[in-house]
Amino acid sequence: MQLKRIKSLLPSLTGEAQVQAMAWSLNNQKFAVCGADRVVHLFDEFGEKKDKFSTKPCDSKFGKTSYLVNALAFSPDGSMLAVAQTDNIVFVYKIGYDWGDKKSIVAKLIQNSAITCMQWLPDNQIIFGLADGKIRSGNVKKNKSSNVYTAEHYTVSLATNASGKAIISGHADGSIVRFVFEQENTGETQGLVCRHTTPPYALAWTPFGILAGGCDKRIVVYTKDGRMLQQFDYSKDSTEKEFTCAASNPTGQMVVFGSYNRLRIFTWSARKGLFEENDPKEFTNYYTISSISWKKDGSRLAIGNLTGCVDLFDTSLKKQLYKGKFEMTYVGVSQVIIRNITTNQKVDLKSHYGYEVFEVKVLGKDRYVVAHTTETLMIGDLNTGNLSEIPWRGQAGGEEKFYFDNENVCMIFSGGELTLVEYGANDVLCQVRTEFMNPHLISVRLNERKQKDVRNNKKMAFLIDLKTISIMDLIPGISIAQIQHDLKIDWLELNETAKYLLFRDKKMKLHLYNVETRERNCILNFCTYVQWVPDSDVVVAQNRNNLCIWYNIEAYEKVTMAPIKGDIQEIRKENNKTNVIINEGVNIVNYELDSGLIEFGTAMEDGDLVRAVDYLESVVISDETETMWKTLARFSLESKQYFIAERCYAALGDVAKARYLRETNKIAAENEKEGDTRNQFIVRARIAQLDKNFKAAESIFLENQAIDEAIKMYQSVYKWEEAIEIAEAKNHPNAEKLKKNYTQWLNDTEQFEVAALLKEKEYDYLGAINLYLRANIPIRASKILMNNRELIHNQELINKIATSLIKSDLYENAGELFEKIRDDHKALECYKTGKSYRKAVDLARQCAPQEVVKLEAEWGDYLASQKLFDAAINHYIEAGESLKAVEASINSRQWKKALDILGTQDTESVAIYYKKIADNFANVQDFDIAEKLYIKANHPKECIEMFNRAGKWDRAFKIATAYLTKQEVTTLYSEQAKILEQQGRYKEAEKLYTTINDPQQAIQMYKNLKNYDSLIRLIKEYYPDMVADTYTHLAKDLEANNNFKQAENYYIQGNDWKSAVNMYRRVDNWEDAYKVAKNHGGPVASKQVAYLWAKTLGGDSAVKLLTKLGLLEQAIDFALENSAFEFAFDLAKTSSKDKLPEIHGRYAMFLEDEGRFQEAEQEFIRAKKPKEAVLMYVHNRDWDNAQRVAEQYDPSLTSDVLIGQAKLAFDEKNYQKAESFLLRAQRPELAVKLYKDNGMWPDAFRVCKEYLPNRVDQLREEFESSGSAQKQSLVGVDATGLLEQATRWEASGEYAKSVDAYLKIMPSNNIDKDSALKCWMKAFDLSQKFLSEERTQYVAQTIGPRLIQQNRPNQAAELFLKAELIKECIDAFIIAEDWKKAKKVAEQLDPSLIQYVEDNYIKSKKSQGDYSDLGLQALDLYANEGKWEECLKLAEKQNQDVLNKYVAKYAATLIQKGRSDLALDLYTKYGAPAISQYFNNFKQIAYDVLKLDSLNSREYYNEWSKLREILLTLNQNLSKSSEKDGPDHKHFQKLLLIAHYNTMRCSCIGNDQLDTIAAKLSIALLRHADLIPADKAFYEAGVMCQKVKWDNMAFVFLNRYIDLADAIDDRNNEIMDNPYLAETDIPFEINLPENKYLSDDKHEEIKTWVIKVSMDRKIEPSLNTDERGFYEASLISPDSDKKYLPCVITGYPVLEKKLEFKNNLATNVEDWNKYLMTSRMSKTDEMLDCVKFLGKWCDTNPNPIDERQILINKFLNQDLEVLNLDPNGKISHLKLSDVLSKNFVGFYFDAKWCLPGEEFLKILKKVYNETKLKGVNFEIVHVSYDTDQQTNRNYYCTNHSNWLLWPFQKNITDELARFLSVKYLPCLIVISSNFKLITSTGRKEINDKGFDAVNYWDYVNKQANRKSVKFEDQAFI
Repeated sequence: MQLKRIKSLLPSLTGEAQVQAMAWSLNNQKFAVCGADRVVHLFDEFGEKKDKFSTKPCDSKFGKTSYLVNALAFSPDGSMLAVAQTDNIVFVYKIGYDWGDKKSIVAKLIQNSAITCMQWLPDNQIIFGLADGKIRSGNVKKNKSSNVYTAEHYTVSLATNASGKAIISGHADGSIVRFVFEQENTGETQGLVCRHTTPPYALAWTPFGILAGGCDKRIVVYTKDGRMLQQFDYSKDSTEKEFTCAASNPTGQMVVFGSYNRLRIFTWSARKGLFEENDPKEFTNYYTISSISWKKDGSRLAIGNLTGCVDLFDTSLKKQLYKGKFEMTYVGVSQVIIRNITTNQKVDLKSHYGYEVFEVKVLGKDRYVVAHTTETLMIGDLNTGNLSEIPWRGQAGGEEKFYFDNENVCMIFSGGELTLVEYGANDVLCQVRTEFMNPHLISVRLNERKQKDVRNNKKMAFLIDLKTISIMDLIPGISIAQIQHDLKIDWLELNETAKYLLFRDKKMKLHLYNVETRERNCILNFCTYVQWVPDSDVVVAQNRNNLCIWYNIEAYEKVTMAPIKGDIQEIRKENNKTNVIINEGVNIVNYELDSGLIEFGTAMEDGDLVRAVDYLESVVISDETETMWKTLARFSLESKQYFIAERCYAALGDVAKARYLRETNKIAAENEKEGDTRNQFIVRARIAQLDKNFKAAESIFLENQAIDEAIKMYQSVYKWEEAIEIAEAKNHPNAEKLKKNYTQWLNDTEQFEVAALLKEKEYDYLGAINLYLRANIPIRASKILMNNRELIHNQELINKIATSLIKSDLYENAGELFEKIRDDHKALECYKTGKSYRKAVDLARQCAPQEVVKLEAEWGDYLASQKLFDAAINHYIEAGESLKAVEASINSRQWKKALDILGTQDTESVAIYYKKIADNFANVQDFDIAEKLYIKANHPKECIEMFNRAGKWDRAFKIATAYLTKQEVTTLYSEQAKILEQQGRYKEAEKLYTTINDPQQAIQMYKNLKNYDSLIRLIKEYYPDMVADTYTHLAKDLEANNNFKQAENYYIQGNDWKSAVNMYRRVDNWEDAYKVAKNHGGPVASKQVAYLWAKTLGGDSAVKLLTKLGLLEQAIDFALENSAFEFAFDLAKTSSKDKLPEIHGRYAMFLEDEGRFQEAEQEFIRAKKPKEAVLMYVHNRDWDNAQRVAEQYDPSLTSDVLIGQAKLAFDEKNYQKAESFLLRAQRPELAVKLYKDNGMWPDAFRVCKEYLPNRVDQLREEFESSGSAQKQSLVGVDATGLLEQATRWEASGEYAKSVDAYLKIMPSNNIDKDSALKCWMKAFDLSQKFLSEERTQYVAQTIGPRLIQQNRPNQAAELFLKAELIKECIDAFIIAEDWKKAKKVAEQLDPSLIQYVEDNYIKSKKSQGDYSDLGLQALDLYANEGKWEECLKLAEKQNQDVLNKYVAKYAATLIQKGRSDLALDLYTKYGAPAISQYFNNFKQIAYDVLKLDSLNSREYYNEWSKLREILLTLNQNLSKSSEKDGPDHKHFQKLLLIAHYNTMRCSCIGNDQLDTIAAKLSIALLRHADLIPADKAFYEAGVMCQKVKWDNMAFVFLNRYIDLADAIDDRNNEIMDNPYLAETDIPFEINLPENKYLSDDKHEEIKTWVIKVSMDRKIEPSLNTDERGFYEASLISPDSDKKYLPCVITGYPVLEKKLEFKNNLATNVEDWNKYLMTSRMSKTDEMLDCVKFLGKWCDTNPNPIDERQILINKFLNQDLEVLNLDPNGKISHLKLSDVLSKNFVGFYFDAKWCLPGEEFLKILKKVYNETKLKGVNFEIVHVSYDTDQQTNRNYYCTNHSNWLLWPFQKNITDELARFLSVKYLPCLIVISSNFKLITSTGRKEINDKGFDAVNYWDYVNKQANRKSVKFEDQAFI
């Protein structure tokens, strides 16, 4: 074997970084490596790195460096990787089948010792060795491990045999132990194999021996029984070191051992029976080889060393050795001999057409060979030698897939097409289209079993799609059946005769399909294994732990089941025995099938019934065999083998049939013996009788004139009528006798009914009646009687029949009989008794009309009892029972009819029916009708639940907002959303959250779920300005969790690809960083990343990377640009040496810029650029060094040095010295140029004539063209001369000179402007025709300005356009103000100038003061000029955002000018948008308005009202925006309250009745003194308190005002504490206004009053308190921090008697009623406006409130105690409203001290217990007047029944007593379920009537037809 190095998978690292473990997957698709860094690197089969992941410690607390990885192993399917670690654990990672699949840990096998080595066997066992010597087995599915065996010493190595069914382990004591999991007949035993001289760290097991090596430098080959076969001793080789690892190829013919810098290779010699050593593979400086892994197909070998390097080698022998088993010898281009090395079997593969054979493969378990030629495909069976060659010209481009599961046919899958090739045939058997190529999804049967009358049977079943099976007959190539299934199919197979198909779906259900009858049946659930038994129609399957066998698949319901412990592996047929192989984990168990039963099916198929009988006789009778006997009996009868049929029925125990067939067989035998073939018809007739086909037997008898036999046949089976019919038809002489015998037989057998029928046919009616009566069939007798006029008058007979009918419960027939004889009364009674209401009603209408209504009602009740509700409806209607009709309609589901009936009812009791009907419409999803009915029934919550269930959240929300409070809506939907969230119905939960305008909850839900896509979707929808931040935030979280791919995705979506690149840079994942930069950052970014990547690698690695990316040169350039010269040198030295001079040059320039001239000189020289070095010195005027370098490296550069000196001299105006230097440098032309450039023309001419005489003319022309020449030489030349000269030059073809001459002509005395213009245009025409484009443009640029100067800009523009000077053309049009043409030119020729035209256009318009045509730009112009009316008028024509912007600008301007009132009007007109940049405007307006007076007059009411409306609109808009509940929103809510209170106070001014409300509003405003001018607030509060005589508070507030005013005067922010305000919600920290609110006179007046009061001391300074015990206006409790809602009328806290609104608003009922009543009486505009605003703000219809209803609501909300008569037991609570929802209630008032109550209590308890027994919905609430609660509870539990207890609170008890007018104890007052009074004298009624009183109350409660008694508010006595 020759090792050919392919590539390095991992580079060497500096220092020790040992490769710990490597492994190839069994499918050869994956390769894993793990080094000292504990990171697993994954490669594909070609060695390309695809992925990597970090391992983890067993316990994170020990850190990531606390362990090493000792071994890796792939699962058989390659989807999992086991990692064995030194910290006593094996992790099993699921890595998936495809690259990029998510990785997860699926098993953790924790051990007691470190894992040292590991193997993953093909049967899915993980075998690993431990440091304590144990060898254990791991089960991934169960996540458990078990002991295999235990050695005494450390396990150093582990190896498996070629099949993976046995292992050997090496241990520290040198022992090598073998363990066999499944015997393979190799003769290998378990236990100790041998003991090696050293620990066998390098261990390999081949079919030819066990090879072991260790630290003694020897390799020993042991036989399977442990004998030493060979020894390779390298102990004397000083260069050799210990052997560290070993590996063998899959065939075991080659073994490699790794040591220091060397691989030793051994090849098995079959001829010698020994291993031979090949030349070792030497590696210089490779160090110790620590790991070896051989690819499973033997084509690759990977080795890893001590420094972390992993190299990949090719081990093939130029295609001469295939898989280590086959030797391929190319005899010719079209012939290949394939030899199996092991068996020496040969196959000659030859193209019949002489095509060249290439790409030979041995496939299909090394049995089948596949080879391609240029035109054909060759397929062969190596075992049978059958070869096929079919046309195959590039049909799949070499990507065909071959399947060899069927021994008769090869299946080829290519490009979605399946091709079948039968071995030995050179034609394609079949081609079909299918996308599902799996051996388990295709079944082909080709003449696999002989069948009767079938010569050629070739069929195939396959999948058309995942749910459709097609069955084809391959001979004609047509589809014979197609099966549509409702689930995906994962397995199918035809039986050998292709008559039956078994298939299994994804739910593990096994189905049987009969191809001939098209019948399909499910025969097994949870089927994990199924297979046809070979050579039979027997099916074997596994169902959980049961083995299921169908010996006769026709009787699929008959199954033999046997319990098993493991899984079925296969069905094996050997030595005429069929065994089911079952793997029980450790053991393999065989279950033998019944061969006889198996053979039965085969015999039946072959038609050998005798053999079938033999098989069945050999087995015991069972359910399966019983079915087989029946099948055989049927077949034998059909085949006319009656002896076999007789045997079958005998076996089945059917004695009658067996005896009958024996007699038949005797008759047949006798007839055959006598040769009487005529009498064989008897046999046929008997067989027909056996089949109960008597008509067929009759026909046989009559055809053969055997009439008597036919009659006897019918008599024998008691078919007398048929016998008599034959006798009469054939005129048989015994016909009459037969009739008599028949009659006698009927009487004898008591068949009176049949006898009566005969009598009736004979017209003997009386006899028939008597027989019918005897037969107890009076109805037939009654019919005969009623139809016979002669017998109808026989009263005795009538009574007899009627009595019999009644006894038989045939009342209807009895009634008909009585009606017949005109006995209507009895008839009616019979009809009623027999429930024959139709006839009863018809009869009653004639004889008893008064009974009709009652009968209709009874009829309806009867039909209802029979569940015939639809029929009962009309009868109830006829009877006037409307409610019953409704119930019947509902029960019969005739909902529309029920609604029609309900429409006629007025009582409240029909509401329950509306709800039932609504429930139905909800169930059938007729939501519109259901909604109306729920509302009618007053059940809005059910309506809401209906819409919620249906997912119609919008409609549900609409109902909820209409009928529930806002809090209820929010609570309902929040709870519902959380339930949906818990159920995993996240979309619906999201819908609910957004419906209640709470998208934050939905976002949080998705965040918890890590459903970032949905989270971002919601962010985009509700918070679009946060999308980018969200992407970045999510990406950072994912990055922190090492989810880099997802993080990358979010960085990209957030337009932050740079962060993605930096993320990958941080984790050293340069590949992905480069990919991101390339895809999203463009070429420049990708190059920068590649550069940085390469820079981190350095050296050769960097060069390889940049070369691979094609960026090497660009990276060098980039390094130079970034002054990274060392890196540039590294890159260039390795691969681009031609770039070195350039790098030296750039480095030199860098050094020059740094001032390091000597180093720069050296670099210039290395760059071979001495000139640059010279120029450097020249530039720095270092002439000596410049001269030195020039003379040393390039003498030609000395002239440059002289030139430099000359320039310096010239600059210093030392012209002679400069000229000298230039002449020394032999550069006189430079001297001429310098003189010329400086206007020294004489010196220039002098030098030129002396040294450059040939250039004198040229110099003269330059002199003439110069300005000085014009002044000196052209002064005397007139225009006419120029024109003549130009004309001559034009004629001579010197157009350039002619043009110059024309251009020199200027208007003068002898030429006018027009003539000059013509000359100029002539010059332009000549240049355009004969000169270059540049020259033409120059001419145009010369003429154009002249034309503009002459006021001809349009002509200049045309000229510029012809010269393609676009910018100049546009400028000319702009000068001409021809804007359309300017814009057109820009649009058509240079769009980049469009904006230029627009800008100039705007400038022009500005200068003219005309903005009408400027569109949006005009807005800013108007605004800047203060033309706001025009600005806003124009903004209105734009969108709302534009209007908002300029309204805000105008408002800001007005505010700055102190006109907040105009700004307020502005926002009143245009609205208040909830946009944060405009908030300052609203705040400033509010602050300015807050300074206005709202106390003394209504002058400023409009301002307050406008401010209030604007703030309401603003708050409503904020509630719908992302700013909801933010700081600004809360601030504006405060401002709204302030504006509202001031507006309310303004409306109260002048109305004495509302002074108290105005005072309260003034006091309430104090809690906002941090926003209102504080001195103003306290002054207004104090004055209003004075007005309503609350002098104590007036003093406190006005005193505070004095303090504030003094502080304002003193400019002192340190205000003295005020003890009276300590425990209030009035803010102490306030900002003092700049100026006092009051004038000095008014201030002194207040100050005087305060001083007077304080001196008088008649008024005690204090703040009023309420029932809470603290400051009456405080919204916060100083003790508990409990918060109260402010009243919308007064601003005071809302306490007990309150009315709550939506939007978290409330009011005190008394204040609400007072204000509304006053507003209705006064009807001032201000008050009406306030009432209107309250309705809008509170979302209510402002009306006075009934306090009585409020009190009832308070009672209904009370929590009643449920004690269960145990005073110390657990107490539960129930609301009174819940009790009343099902019951009517009696309030029982008493106390323990009330003696009269003791006697009444006994009576009441008795009555109450009786109500419970009789199911009356009556409850008693005990209301106690005991002295304390414990006394009450003890008294209650001792003397009362299990009633409910009213809360033991005196205030609420007194309120209830007053409400119910309780005047004495004990007292029982009964109320209905809707809190209406039933009786106030319950005690008297109970004493008088007992339970009857309760019964009457129940009736009153249900009917609800009694008016409630008005309660009198009387004091409790």
